[in-house]
Amino acid sequence: MTSLRCFLILSVTSFLLLLTVIPSISTNYEEDEEDLHFLEEIEGQSVDSVPLPDSSDSDNDQFPSDEEDSESGSEQDLHDLDPDTYRAPIFNDKDVVVLTEGNFSDFIRNNKYVVIQFYAPWCGHSQALAPEYAAAATELKGEGVVLAKVDATEEDELAQKYEVQGFPTVYLFVEGEHKPYTAAKNKEAIVTWIKKNIGRGVLNVTTVDDAERILTSQSKIVLGYLNSLVGPESDELAAASKLLDDVSVYQTVNPDITKLFQIDPQVKRPALVLVKREAEKICHFDGQFVKTEISEFVTSNKLPLVTTFSRDTAPSIFESSIKNHLLLFATLNISEKFIPVFQEAAKLFKGKLISIYVQVDNEDTGRPVANFFGVSGDGPRILAYYGTDARKFAMDGDVTLDNIKAFAEDFLEDRLKPYYKSDPIPETNDKDVKVVVANSFDEIVLDESKDVLLEIYAPWCGHCRSLEPIYNKLAKHVKGIDSLVIAKMDGTTNEHPRARKAGFPTVLFFPAGNKSSDPIKVNAERSVVAYYKFLKKHASTPFKLKKPFATPKDKPASDDETKSSDSKKSSSADMKDEL
Repeated sequence: MTSLRCFLILSVTSFLLLLTVIPSISTNYEEDEEDLHFLEEIEGQSVDSVPLPDSSDSDNDQFPSDEEDSESGSEQDLHDLDPDTYRAPIFNDKDVVVLTEGNFSDFIRNNKYVVIQFYAPWCGHSQALAPEYAAAATELKGEGVVLAKVDATEEDELAQKYEVQGFPTVYLFVEGEHKPYTAAKNKEAIVTWIKKNIGRGVLNVTTVDDAERILTSQSKIVLGYLNSLVGPESDELAAASKLLDDVSVYQTVNPDITKLFQIDPQVKRPALVLVKREAEKICHFDGQFVKTEISEFVTSNKLPLVTTFSRDTAPSIFESSIKNHLLLFATLNISEKFIPVFQEAAKLFKGKLISIYVQVDNEDTGRPVANFFGVSGDGPRILAYYGTDARKFAMDGDVTLDNIKAFAEDFLEDRLKPYYKSDPIPETNDKDVKVVVANSFDEIVLDESKDVLLEIYAPWCGHCRSLEPIYNKLAKHVKGIDSLVIAKMDGTTNEHPRARKAGFPTVLFFPAGNKSSDPIKVNAERSVVAYYKFLKKHASTPFKLKKPFATPKDKPASDDETKSSDSKKSSSADMKDEL
């Protein structure tokens, strides 16, 4: 009897507990099964999701180099031309061998040293390299190395086999094994790089006539004045030359030759000098004569006091061990007034930073760099740049030696406030999707009272354009929720340290009351429903949508019914969202 009583008590208790739990389960189920079909229509078309590639349009915060063009309103490489209308430039490439799948393997097997350029006929970079490459082939004729080319658009299997990712790609093949070309894309650099990689890397100069020819024909020369042309000193110099892709390295024991290079014939040997065709013509080495110190000396001094940014100089700038840059932006017609002052300042910081002149009216290279830094107008303007973390700094005041010196010192000591490019704050911002610029970012996005969804986009980005109707629809549905902000920012013209992008579009969520933490990267499906569910899950301030009234779909409305319906919609606008 006691057992029966206990059983009945437990049964009643369990039943009561079940009655308590069922409503909760039912409520959660209803929330999970919330009818969200009204979110899916835009102008009568379902846009629950838009099929898009998994990857975002690539973007890079790195200073534009000669291998990558800054985007300026087009997704296409501005230097790539229509294959149907492109006409190749005229130049003599008689010494460049044409390779195809049919003769490639035999040619590599029968020649010890082969340089091969994989190119596309319509590629702007390939077009620029072609005459320089042809001239290098002619100069190296008879040196035991052959220069060849492969049209990668025709020889797709060869391009895939050698992992050609962009144009042009150049390899040096030595007895069948290949390595990539890493120097500048001009004749002199190509010849210097090839000679180093197929020989010892250091050349002997024994006559005054040879020395004079070298001085008049080359722009950057290293000369070692040694006790002997063979032995440990020569070996260290040869090893250092292998680390210096774009500088010709020579050695001599002839004191008459050293006079031409402004080396005292009585100086203690080994001695070394770097000669340049620049305002700073001679740099004397005073370190220990070992390959690492020689290489570091040449790398730090091979650039001119002020380097004009171009496709030829970009590799030397970006491959330098010096990652701190000081930049002067000015048009060509006013640069003559300011470059001498900039050069004087550059002397004070040689070896600590690279001083660069950017010609802002040069559409090929200067304008993309100016766009990257957010510089407009004729200049002059001076900025500083940390190549290690892409921070930018702007100098205030006139371009004077004292101002540049103080600015550069503060830059090197990390005492400056970073500069972020920004569009002007819009005069009106009353659309469903709020426009954010760098200068309004803190006010809008970092407002602790708001949950903020921010899209970082690019005007030229196809994925961004596909997302736009979805994003606008989402914003339309939640516009009556005071705690929630749907916003967008042009990531090509605005920067902020809290808005780090990983391509376009990047969508970030900044929850209310937690703006000091990193934002949440939104990786949801690009659909109205998916973004809505994300917001419901992550918003710090709970919210609920007001669903629009349904319109009967079984019969068309008469004119009178339409007018009546419009009147009702107008009178109830404060009660619901309009679609």
